[in-house]
Amino acid sequence: MIPHDDIRDVLNESGIGSDVTVYGWVRTARMGKNVAFASISDGSCQENLQVVLNRKSFDDDSLKGLATGAAVRVCGTVVESPGREQPREVHAEELEIIGPAPEDYPLQKKKHTMEFLRTIPHLRLRSGIFGAVFRMRHHLSIAIHRFFDERGFFYVHPPLITASDAEGAGETFQVTSLPLDAVPKRDGEVDYEQDYFRRKAFLSVSVQLETEPLALALGKVYTFGPTFRADPSDTRWHASEFWMIEPEMAFYDLSDSMELIEQFIGFIASYMLDRCRDEIAFLDERVDADVRDRYRMLTEEPFVRASYTEAVERLTEASNRFETRPRWGGGFSSEHERYLAGEVYGGPVFVTDYPAQAKPFYMRLNDDGKTAACTDLLFPEVGEIVGGSQREERLDLLQERIESMGIDREDYRWYVETRRWGTAPHSGFGLGFERLLMYLTGIDNIRDVIPFPRTLGRMV
Repeated sequence: MIPHDDIRDVLNESGIGSDVTVYGWVRTARMGKNVAFASISDGSCQENLQVVLNRKSFDDDSLKGLATGAAVRVCGTVVESPGREQPREVHAEELEIIGPAPEDYPLQKKKHTMEFLRTIPHLRLRSGIFGAVFRMRHHLSIAIHRFFDERGFFYVHPPLITASDAEGAGETFQVTSLPLDAVPKRDGEVDYEQDYFRRKAFLSVSVQLETEPLALALGKVYTFGPTFRADPSDTRWHASEFWMIEPEMAFYDLSDSMELIEQFIGFIASYMLDRCRDEIAFLDERVDADVRDRYRMLTEEPFVRASYTEAVERLTEASNRFETRPRWGGGFSSEHERYLAGEVYGGPVFVTDYPAQAKPFYMRLNDDGKTAACTDLLFPEVGEIVGGSQREERLDLLQERIESMGIDREDYRWYVETRRWGTAPHSGFGLGFERLLMYLTGIDNIRDVIPFPRTLGRMV
């Protein structure tokens, strides 16, 4: 590895008078009669490093190629900066243009729309906004692992290829080795005996079902990995490939799970405030002036809890505001969720006890026989962030539920058997990583918190 200094360390740790070598990409460059200036980023921090080049030491030929987008090496001395934007700068003694960038480099000084930047995902990563987002994505990932590790959870890795649809919505990508231009058939049907797994297989929409047996063996487990959904929706909230956090806890009821969720969100927000202050300040200024307030809401105020029935009543009182009229027994639209969190309850709210008929078979039936022991955590401006439930641990009720929904019992035989021997109450939840990152950054489109987004009809 070529010895060099990270710009983050030069700005925060290197002593005045230190000799440093930095590598990076030029954000801006300007030529004066006596000095030239270059603002350089290496991605290690939000701030750029100003490099000053004395024209007595650097003539026109040596500065040729010092332009926005160029990759450079600079050797020089750290000095106090007379400017206000940063406390120190580097006076260059050596300059090497490693990778020139011609004038058609797309990311010039002028501002670009997010729509334009989505057309160059391979280059938008060098912009200030996306640098902030993806550094925060890293720190958010680390925070997730730290939270669960410090609380005795085990990180587990269920399969991404499955034979079941945990959500029951049918929005799955099928996995096959069959030749699509000559699919083998038997009696007019696809002959899956010739497929790789000898049966239908799908990319997972949730690893929950496979994670439950791990919790019933290890106590407390969590997964954090990619998820795939062939959802036909093409909105700013939907992507075909995204990441999910899915913990499962043995001997937890729904109330225990909600308490854990609230602790988790508070820990995450505090961790990000500590590690990403510069990025948060930048996004608060450039993207959404409410970004800082979101962290205050997550760390200083308790989350509200309201039943589904109460939420329907509050929505009905304002039903003329919505395109979709709320009704008991139906699901909530995004506008319903955002209204509840943003205007009715004024912050994060757990909505609990949805109608069982509208929920998957694995959710525990409440004593009223009509609702399920489940919850959605709703955030202002975003809507649902977390969905969770106490799982149905009673064998007879789980079997009845599977039969009433017309599900093939053989596909879930192994799952049902976990209730036959040593059944125990257990709970879990799923949290969309990108939706959480959207909330913490103020970015309003999921395509802008994923490096190379896969969405309906698009795969850049």
